[in-house]
Amino acid sequence: MQQLEAFLVAFANLAWGPWLLVLILGGGLYFLFYSRFLPFAYLYHSLDILRGRFDSDDAPGDISHFRALSSALAGTIGMGNIAGVAVAIHVGGPGAIFWMWMTAIVGIATKFFTCTLAVMYRGTDSAGHIQGGPMYVIREGLGPAWRPLAVMFALVGTIGCLPLFQTNQLVQTLREVVFIPQGWIAASDAFEFNALAGLALAAIVAVVIFGGLQRISGVASRVVPIMTVVYVGSALVVMVTHADQIAPALWLIVTDAFTGNAVAGGAIGTVIATGIRRGAFSNEAGIGTEAMAHGAARTREPVREGLVAMVGPIIDTLIICTSTALIILLTGAWQQGDANGVTMTASAFELALGSTGSYILMACILAFSVTTIFSYAYYGTKCAGYLIGAERQHYYYYVVVIMTVVASILSLDAMVALIDSAFALMAIPTMVSTIVLSPRVMAAAREYFRKLDSDSPSH
Repeated sequence: MQQLEAFLVAFANLAWGPWLLVLILGGGLYFLFYSRFLPFAYLYHSLDILRGRFDSDDAPGDISHFRALSSALAGTIGMGNIAGVAVAIHVGGPGAIFWMWMTAIVGIATKFFTCTLAVMYRGTDSAGHIQGGPMYVIREGLGPAWRPLAVMFALVGTIGCLPLFQTNQLVQTLREVVFIPQGWIAASDAFEFNALAGLALAAIVAVVIFGGLQRISGVASRVVPIMTVVYVGSALVVMVTHADQIAPALWLIVTDAFTGNAVAGGAIGTVIATGIRRGAFSNEAGIGTEAMAHGAARTREPVREGLVAMVGPIIDTLIICTSTALIILLTGAWQQGDANGVTMTASAFELALGSTGSYILMACILAFSVTTIFSYAYYGTKCAGYLIGAERQHYYYYVVVIMTVVASILSLDAMVALIDSAFALMAIPTMVSTIVLSPRVMAAAREYFRKLDSDSPSH
């Protein structure tokens, strides 16, 4: 097991080498400047779209713009925002947060392009049902010669969408924040607890995911907005009580981003790589998973869904991840012992808000983790359906349920490395196809904005 873990960690580090950082950050910068920041000027328009002021119920697609965004956010707002930020600070120091911000800023542009394409080049699966996602974008937009890239995305996506990290950290939180402190179990009973908790979680997951996209999006659209408000509200309370330390904390993030003094003996490369890797895991811009949710939106205008998707990195990384980072830095939890992942974040909440903080965090983790598992299960079935046919894609749900139990008893390092590796490989077909097709996105965007401005100058 240790040899497998070492291999997975080594492969993840290789996959997230400088070349991939250039592809994700460099590709995002390309979208940013190629678009000349034009979509940013219409960000407010996306709120009107979310309120349902556009598109009719008979438009192609399965779910509303709001449910599409909620489903995408259910996939991105999760352990990446809570445990992932702590992992970033533990491995890369406070400066890693700065590079997470950078992935979010360029990720706004990346999501506009990838999710516009997800609607522009929707295809039909083997059952004749309309589908969206990088594999269909590649098939419909680039043609048969590019099919290996589509297969690569779908194949790696079936691994990357397994609920390993979320399950592992959720079970760890239940054990260390609730059950052991309450004296309900002893630390020596960890394995038995993990297995039982994994079985219980698997049962909850099965009830929802076998209901399909409508049930998944319905749960996500109710749970995600409420818990986001609770989580950010708790962070604001901590910021108010530590107001005099906010400026120094932000300054530490910025200065450490370019010096790396807080970690690994000043290894600036570690800081940058860690921040980008965790940022990509958090907001998924350029990975391709988000495009599968937005590709299901009910609309005839691809650009509208691209604008809606831009809201994701703002909420996910710039607001929620920053909230987590500030709680950890303001309380000093990152400098106390060897705590990592969700344990570090739990320590920060308890230091700031006492035992109440632990239970608030527990509720948020439970909600975010479970809804992320739901969304990822949906993504995985779409990948499986592309590979083995829509009539057999439901078998992937059984894999998700089984892996929910398995992930509850495996180590955090192995989970992070496996998912990181899959995300790295998913980014290749997603970013390459989006860069190649980007002129078509801009042509559609200019036409859409021209019509919008002619109808309403204030858009």
